[in-house]
Amino acid sequence: MSENIIELSAAELAQKLQAGEVTSVQAVQAHLDRIAATDGAAAQERSHGKAGLNAFLHLNAEEALEVAADVDRDRAEGKQLPPLAGVPIAVKDLIVTKGQPTTAASRMLEGWMSPYDGTVTEKLRAARMPILGKTNLDEFAMGSTTEHSAFGPTRNPWDLSRIPGGSGGGSAAAVTAFQAPLALGTDTGGSIRQPAAVTGSVGVKPTYGSVSRYGVIAMASSLDQVGPCARTVLDAAMLHEVVGGHDPKDSTSLSDPAEGFVEAARAGAAEGGLKGLRVGVLKELTGEGFQPGVEQRFREAVEALEKAGASVVEIETPNFKYALGAYYLIMSSEVSSNLAKYDGVRFGQRALPKDGHVTIERVMSATRAENFGAEVKRRTILGTYALSAGYYDDAYYGSAQKVRTLVQRDLDAAFEQVDVLVSPTAPTTAFPLGSVDEQADPMQMYLNDIATIPTNLAGVPAISIPAGLSPEDGMPVGFQFMAPAREDARLYRAAAGLERLMEEANGGPIWKDLPDVVEAVAKLSETTEGGAK
Repeated sequence: MSENIIELSAAELAQKLQAGEVTSVQAVQAHLDRIAATDGAAAQERSHGKAGLNAFLHLNAEEALEVAADVDRDRAEGKQLPPLAGVPIAVKDLIVTKGQPTTAASRMLEGWMSPYDGTVTEKLRAARMPILGKTNLDEFAMGSTTEHSAFGPTRNPWDLSRIPGGSGGGSAAAVTAFQAPLALGTDTGGSIRQPAAVTGSVGVKPTYGSVSRYGVIAMASSLDQVGPCARTVLDAAMLHEVVGGHDPKDSTSLSDPAEGFVEAARAGAAEGGLKGLRVGVLKELTGEGFQPGVEQRFREAVEALEKAGASVVEIETPNFKYALGAYYLIMSSEVSSNLAKYDGVRFGQRALPKDGHVTIERVMSATRAENFGAEVKRRTILGTYALSAGYYDDAYYGSAQKVRTLVQRDLDAAFEQVDVLVSPTAPTTAFPLGSVDEQADPMQMYLNDIATIPTNLAGVPAISIPAGLSPEDGMPVGFQFMAPAREDARLYRAAAGLERLMEEANGGPIWKDLPDVVEAVAKLSETTEGGAK
């Protein structure tokens, strides 16, 4: 029974729970068993380089089962429950959760227990959704591969030798590998959508301010956004309605209610749901620099949209070519500011100078040197330089904000012509772990975000869904939709329609071709010493 349970979508599982065909305790236990079989030895304990997916940094098994039992009891008594009550979920370890560690995958916060819940965590609890645990990420969400976690990299369920994307590779891998039907991630420059693309899952970056950031460890405050990770568009829409909405604790929170997303997804998936949709193909985000197999699957998906009744035109956004540079200056500047408090004095795990000569400055230096990883240090240094006297206004940060305005104007002009914009989500499929030499050329990694960054700069919503497997390497390809701010429902309509077309063309969902993850993990364990590569 457990195998059938874990392969259910969140919507299907919710129906079976409501009908009494499955209990929440059975559902939670089935997913915990799957985690035990695929995540590596001692999934409850963080260990460097586990011989498995390493999607989870912490398991919350006891509490999850208690919540599930409470849901089952209330359901048996005929009480009215929320739509996703009893459906388990995983949470990126950047979102604070009371009673569980929140580490941001950094030694700086190792062992820290939050005294409160973030707003989205509170909403999950109110929805009666058992939280399975906290998922792996690049340290403080800085990276595109989840190789920058202080607790070892996460592996791609399609090929354990490849990256699962980042920063939220743990959430994407967990959903793809049937460790959880749903997960929460955060997206600063593509950290939900790019992992979704390379793992064959669905990832949504909502309109900036439509989901509360209260209780989310800040990386770049003007760019960060919490969003859903799922295997289907409908599941993502259902989770979005749970966590979205106004929050007075977040000064950037919009007043819009989180509603209409599920209805839009169902309408888009219906026959004729795409008829009349105006689609713009972004000229600057196709062609040169994109892997041929990615480009091929993208073009095939665009043709499918046309055949389903959508009109397609090419759109030029001339300022997109400056977006990558502007993003990394703005993001690094905000990183420098947000991480300044982690100094071993105010916040963070303290380290003392090895020579015993203790001053406050030397404690700060030793703490950061010992507890921050290389990528965090790189971005903090870049941001500090960009904000320094003489460079702040005209040379770097100020100029980057001007480019941000130009990117926003490009998108505003584009959305006057079309309903949604489309592009490949990432320029390549998942590449092998350790194949990018970031010390020699960090731009190799940064270029992975070229197609996802513009929406973060502009604050508009976007979604990535699977567009099939690349003919070159058999790895998933992502297709990205973008919509105007506060028009998230458009994304769900368009994405659900294309999802149906892709499944019809491929004879089922993309995960029907997923290799046996349990078998792959067992083979990996045989070829590694003590579970560490």
